[in-house]
Amino acid sequence: MTNGARIACAQGLVRILKEEGVNLVFGHPGEQILPLYQALHRSPIRHVLMRHEQGAVHAADGYARATGGVGVCLASAGPGALNLVMGVATAYKDSVPLLVITGDVSTEFKGQNTFQDVPQAQVFQPITLHSYDVKKPEEAISKLKKAFMLLKTGKTGPIHLNIPKNVFSQTVDESLLDGELEYVHIPIYGLDEALKLMESSHKPLIIAGAGVIWSGAVEKLQEFVIKNEIPVATTYPARGVLPEDHPLSLGLIGLRGTEAANHAGAGADLVVALGCRLSERTLKGLGKTTIIHVNLDEEVLQGDINVKADAAEFLEKMSRLRFQDTGKWLNELQKYRSHHQVATGYDDTPLKPQRAINEILEASKEALVVNDAGSHTTWVNLLAVVREPSGLIFSGGFGPMGYGLPAAVGVSLARPKRSVVLVVGDGGFQMTLQELAVISELQLPIIIFIINNQELGIIKQWQELYYGGPYQVALENPNFVALAASYHIDGQRVLEPDQLSARVQKALILKKPYLIEVVVDPDEGIPLPEVV
Repeated sequence: MTNGARIACAQGLVRILKEEGVNLVFGHPGEQILPLYQALHRSPIRHVLMRHEQGAVHAADGYARATGGVGVCLASAGPGALNLVMGVATAYKDSVPLLVITGDVSTEFKGQNTFQDVPQAQVFQPITLHSYDVKKPEEAISKLKKAFMLLKTGKTGPIHLNIPKNVFSQTVDESLLDGELEYVHIPIYGLDEALKLMESSHKPLIIAGAGVIWSGAVEKLQEFVIKNEIPVATTYPARGVLPEDHPLSLGLIGLRGTEAANHAGAGADLVVALGCRLSERTLKGLGKTTIIHVNLDEEVLQGDINVKADAAEFLEKMSRLRFQDTGKWLNELQKYRSHHQVATGYDDTPLKPQRAINEILEASKEALVVNDAGSHTTWVNLLAVVREPSGLIFSGGFGPMGYGLPAAVGVSLARPKRSVVLVVGDGGFQMTLQELAVISELQLPIIIFIINNQELGIIKQWQELYYGGPYQVALENPNFVALAASYHIDGQRVLEPDQLSARVQKALILKKPYLIEVVVDPDEGIPLPEVV
């Protein structure tokens, strides 16, 4: 490289993206980010044009969850940037690694209340690990490099770069693109005491969180627990890190947890919370026990012994341990594995949602499942048997309606050889349905199941229980099959219990977009937890 050669900031940013292994980004162009789009146009990086910025960030989120890597999304200033907020908050709550780049009005117009000028970095600050308000091209380059360094070596979540339009076009010295920022390793603390406790435990339990996935520690975890015969429960986003049909897997713990996982949480003499937050929902599955909490994020540590480390590093340190015989403990837990089955054998018309969802899941065991938010979410979580990491993808921490459809786009593009099944309610589907255009354009093999109860079902259920009756929850729905057809996507409507399984299997064989509307009983509620 010639010393002193100059390059446009936008070109430098794109080069760094490529060097960091980014092959695909999601976005929606606008005036203040056009210089970056021009640089993208000249690069091998693929851009997926989503139909709404919220769709772009949810798609990047799904892509990240399905790959275990970083998702990237782009938007312009003002309305474009603020349309990302829902999805960025979703990723923040679930610690999903995202790089969010927004354009902004040029520096000479900032702070003058000009067209589309809002304090974007300040808006994103509470829902990101870092929100950088870039002022100079050199700063844009250094902050992007720093973002990748942090996401590769530190705690995960969204990082936001806000870059004015004129900064994209200004030049920087090419030498700034060379080299990587040096990562200073932070020593682990609390490790020795944790290891001693683990060696003396007779009834240990590991609660695995998404940090196991983000640190690339899934195989390490599986090898460790199988070698030492340690039972594993998981938080929502970590389901499948040990296949849920494995003898050592107890499934989800906490508010919607399995009986086996919650019995283990109540009876364990030691819990190792590995790469997870101990949220209020997870804590519902734990009794009075000693907790070793392992996490890179010091702010979430709340165990009796706290170990600041990523999951992979901690598992490497544990490899030298010699555990007590856990045979008696495992036999005790085995008695609870078959308990608490959800009844699904209904022949009613309209279909019971639990039967419909069970048949969808049973007929699509080889597919990746994406779940939206609503009453159907509970049935999917209770009935799914997740056999691989990210085999079930949904937003457990924030739960926005409308997440599922754009997230399925990201999942499908991340795992192009796999079919993707989306389970979504009639309410959530209508929040982001414009992304059908992307599914159709790219011919993604996504099978969309709309669970249609013609209302906001879970809200109606809360209203009936606590607020004197339903109000503003009935939905005047469109013809969903005809709507899909308008986007050149085939579909059909299912009304009878004996129709669904065969149609699911037929749709999966097609390897192309397909929509199945499943009409279910509007009066069938979900088992509600003891919270309001």
